[in-house]
Amino acid sequence: MPFLRSAQMPAPGDALPGRDATMPVRGPHRVLGAPITPPFPDGAREALFGMGCFWGAERIFWRIPGVHTTAAGYAGGYTPNPTYEEVCSGRTGHNEVVRVVYDPARVSFGELVRAFFENHDPTQGMRQGNDVGTQYRSGIYVTGADQRAEAEAARDAFGRVLAAAGHGPITTEIADAGPFYYAEPYHQQYLDANPGGYCNHGPNGFSCPIGLGATGG
Repeated sequence: MPFLRSAQMPAPGDALPGRDATMPVRGPHRVLGAPITPPFPDGAREALFGMGCFWGAERIFWRIPGVHTTAAGYAGGYTPNPTYEEVCSGRTGHNEVVRVVYDPARVSFGELVRAFFENHDPTQGMRQGNDVGTQYRSGIYVTGADQRAEAEAARDAFGRVLAAAGHGPITTEIADAGPFYYAEPYHQQYLDANPGGYCNHGPNGFSCPIGLGATGG
């Protein structure tokens, strides 16, 4: 779903006002069968990942064993309960993200971060390939200090790998997760419902030297 939009974050005071009404959410996960809304199982953890168009990003994570459920949505900006059109306008500050709920006894956060870094280009700033705009920036939004530390360590380690190959610095945004707003129902598990749909994700040819050890939170 290529779009060409503003590549500069709006100031908070210039963001669209949004609304109080939340996005409707339908049914369980099309692939995993689990609910995509809370409550989630005891002991489950979550994080948000932005790596360009959320259609392909969500498919990457639902395929990882140990992931309980995923959902496409918006985060990292200012506008409450935005619509897709508003996010694409560049006037909400939000990123297209995937909420990943996982069982830390089966898959580590490091493994998720490794999949994140190895399946998109984290050096492109406010874009991913031909998709240009603030909603396509690379980002990891964490729910704990341990996740932040591991994400930052992975960024630094992978940055050295890319630098050795002549690539520029990583621009991935790493921040505490704020509110997560569900995307419209038709975005959820889009590539399962539309197997031939647009996707610009896949292995970038580099190995991230983290996430290979024992599982943990």
